[in-house]
Amino acid sequence: MSGAELPRSLDKATSSTGARDDGPPPGPLERAAARFTDWSERWIPDAFVFALVATFLVAIAAGVVLGRQKGPLAAAAQVAEIWGGGFWELIPFTLQMALVIITGYVVATTRPVYRLIRALAGVPRSARAAVAWVALFAMLSSWLNWGFSLIFSAMLAKEVARRIRDVDYRAVAASAFLGLGSIWAQGLSGSAALQMATPSAMQPATRAIVEAGGKIPGGVIPLSSTIFLWQSLVSVVVEVAIVTALVYLYAPAGARARTAKDMGIDLGPSPLEADEPLRRNTPGEWLEFSPLLSVLFVILSGGYLLRYFIGSGQGLNALNLNTVNLLFLTLGVALHGTPARLMRAVKEATPGVWGVILQFPFYAGIAALIVKTHLNEAIAGFFVGISTKATYPAVVAIYSAVLGVFVPSGGSKWVIEAPYVMAAAHDLGVHLGWMVAVYDLGEALANLVQPFWMLPILGLFGLRARDVMGYTFLVFLVLVPVVLLLVTVLGSTLTYPL
Repeated sequence: MSGAELPRSLDKATSSTGARDDGPPPGPLERAAARFTDWSERWIPDAFVFALVATFLVAIAAGVVLGRQKGPLAAAAQVAEIWGGGFWELIPFTLQMALVIITGYVVATTRPVYRLIRALAGVPRSARAAVAWVALFAMLSSWLNWGFSLIFSAMLAKEVARRIRDVDYRAVAASAFLGLGSIWAQGLSGSAALQMATPSAMQPATRAIVEAGGKIPGGVIPLSSTIFLWQSLVSVVVEVAIVTALVYLYAPAGARARTAKDMGIDLGPSPLEADEPLRRNTPGEWLEFSPLLSVLFVILSGGYLLRYFIGSGQGLNALNLNTVNLLFLTLGVALHGTPARLMRAVKEATPGVWGVILQFPFYAGIAALIVKTHLNEAIAGFFVGISTKATYPAVVAIYSAVLGVFVPSGGSKWVIEAPYVMAAAHDLGVHLGWMVAVYDLGEALANLVQPFWMLPILGLFGLRARDVMGYTFLVFLVLVPVVLLLVTVLGSTLTYPL
């Protein structure tokens, strides 16, 4: 292939500033990533357009399902009614997610935490190693908590881009997201596993299905039978190793990389280099720059959180979006020290939440259509009907990934899937805890081709979904057969029911 035939992102003339050399010849994975990236830049619309297209596709499918019962006009009217009724159902969740972004940014930009981020950013010594390092950190941190991983990995990626000037900005930004596209749901914040281990987190009817006449007492599946299965831990290790190696191999090097400067993006100063606010002299300004109010807030909030976790008796299961956000906010207030520093951090974080505010209501409408027209049951019935005990885990993983494109919320989607997934597991004699893990593995794959969860960090990077989806799509293509093989082979080592 001649230089004139190279994809745009492999063409030295389009990405080089004249100061970088060509680097090593591009390997097959780098070429594949470049082609996918060029394709996505040309054909993938903005994430909001994706939400609109998904809305109309699901509305048409729901109309077809209802039309068989009610006729086309009545079905169209009911589709509109269901969509409109569900449009605002995720407003609390929307604000919770906006606060995940804001509070994560607030903590990440405190001086103690950002010193850690800078230390981590100083580890890699080459552009390719930097892209792989961010991916590794994103995956490992997502096992602990996906919200922590999403924001902290983004801040790490931006700091890496400041320090390693020739790193491909799109590739390193995509790496910051790979925790949510791989192992997050297999970790401590995995929604389905926490829901199944918490008696109050699922409807009684679903618990009865899982219990199956006493086979699983109370219909509760402990974490030891889901995320702490050795099979689950093996799948985590395998995915981390494969994705880290893949990212290193596909990262553009030398003149082929498109840096933040090439893309016209100003990374701005490091939070450690930002000017400190000057102390003011008026009484009102004195309160803004005094730590007094911050200390009082930390005492109040810390007291509540301490009492909440001690009183709940649930350990890690007591964590939810509200407690995580309050915990991060309290930590941010404590580490920033004064209201003035806190307010500045929140102001800097808020531009990153506009996509969440605009698009989440559309996905709420999509979810309402899928659930209330029983479209999900029709799809699930098809997949379950073609399954055997050996193939059932792979079928559920595929279905979970497909449905995740349209309902991008692990916890709420599990509420939809759990009744028929667990009932079929009983019928086929498949380990029920492993089916939770299988659901999680498939659920994470959807995030690689659905820009919904990319929105929180794309705003921080100043990028669009099309800038990173070429890379995430390549990871998706590699992980799909890996996941199907893992859920099948590892699942065969488990016995029913737990």
